[in-house]
Amino acid sequence: MAAATSKRFVLVTGANNGIGYETVKALLQSDRAYHIFLGSRSLEKAKRAAERLRKEVPAATNTVEILPVDLTSDQSIENAFEQVKSGPERLDILINNAGATFDLEFLAGRASLRECFNRAYDVNVAGTNVLTWTFVPLLMRSADPRLLFVAGLSHITQAAQSYFPTPPQPAGWPKKIEFETIGYRCSKTALNMLMLDWNHKLKADGVKVWAVGPGMLDTGLGNVSPEVKARMGLGHASIGGRILRSVAEGERDKDVGKFIGHDGEMPW
Repeated sequence: MAAATSKRFVLVTGANNGIGYETVKALLQSDRAYHIFLGSRSLEKAKRAAERLRKEVPAATNTVEILPVDLTSDQSIENAFEQVKSGPERLDILINNAGATFDLEFLAGRASLRECFNRAYDVNVAGTNVLTWTFVPLLMRSADPRLLFVAGLSHITQAAQSYFPTPPQPAGWPKKIEFETIGYRCSKTALNMLMLDWNHKLKADGVKVWAVGPGMLDTGLGNVSPEVKARMGLGHASIGGRILRSVAEGERDKDVGKFIGHDGEMPW
């Protein structure tokens, strides 16, 4: 284990389940020293996640601190900033993992098409950008600052070749789409531009920036039914956690400013 003086401070948003949870777990299991802020919109879910981590990684010497943060609330983001500022006063790694999809809400008639898009953009793009903007001053206090954006279903070139997981659609209207993704996909594609912009803004400050696509994993996003998950062949969320830890720990430093996947640089 690294010396206490070399402990790095990490914030993982959306960390009470899915890839965010598995990223926290992977960092807890690392032989490097971390204090991890477990970001979560729900305090109760965060507490349950922290308790689960204590049971699953009982020998961990790295530490976890719950950080309540709702990406749709500027005040919540400011409160989270003040909590970190009043503690370590710096942040070494920011992993923007929190995301939301409302496409299935639209299919079920619980949200309009406009709401489906606006709510996805509010969390995945606007909320992520506001949080990043707020926390950048703390990142700049790090000797090796790192900023990761978790992308998903967002690389244009690959989607043009294979639009998985939405199958080909027959002619006619309306379309019978069981698993809709378009609001989520558009917002995550916008997130790639956000990464490029932050990489441009922070290059002279030495902040390393990436967009990371962990692949099609079972994250719990959208409350997809077990039957649909089985047909899609989703991988375990822990795969994403290990990928994000590898980027945070320097294994992809040659790819700074790029959209990278689990098996290399991804096309746009």
